[in-house]
Amino acid sequence: MALNLSQIGGIASSGLGAIGGLFGGLGKRAAIKKMIRQLEAKKRENQNWYDRRYNEDATQRADAQRLLTNVEDSIKKRNRQAAGTAAVMGGTAESVAAEKEANAKALTDTTSQIAEAADKRKDAIEQQYRAKNDALDAQIAELEGQKPSGFDIASGVVGGAASGMDKIFG
Repeated sequence: MALNLSQIGGIASSGLGAIGGLFGGLGKRAAIKKMIRQLEAKKRENQNWYDRRYNEDATQRADAQRLLTNVEDSIKKRNRQAAGTAAVMGGTAESVAAEKEANAKALTDTTSQIAEAADKRKDAIEQQYRAKNDALDAQIAELEGQKPSGFDIASGVVGGAASGMDKIFG
């Protein structure tokens, strides 16, 4: 059976279509893999952010240090005033000790408030981390579902070639 020029052109075109289908499927798979790698990098960044923020010492933060310094300065001032008042007015050592104890309690209460705020902050950090991580996992799962399998690529190639052959001999 002799092929005419039109049939030869059709065979060549179906072959090119099959090759195009192959590269198109492989290109899509590569693009999806690249997007997944980028999302996985974002997950690592999110993990690093979480590790840094969650494990910070709340008492070493600038705002907590400023608050503790102010409370300690206030306590020293009140202790000096209590000692001065006791010396001038004839107060007892017990009254000075009671004032110092009250001031120490104020410092303890302030430290407890910082710790309580730190716990709330950690909860917020954990919620933010989990929400972002879940969103990234959902995006990765969606991309995984879009990734063409080897069978999909092969059937696209065969389908493209068969379609071209139908046009030639059909």
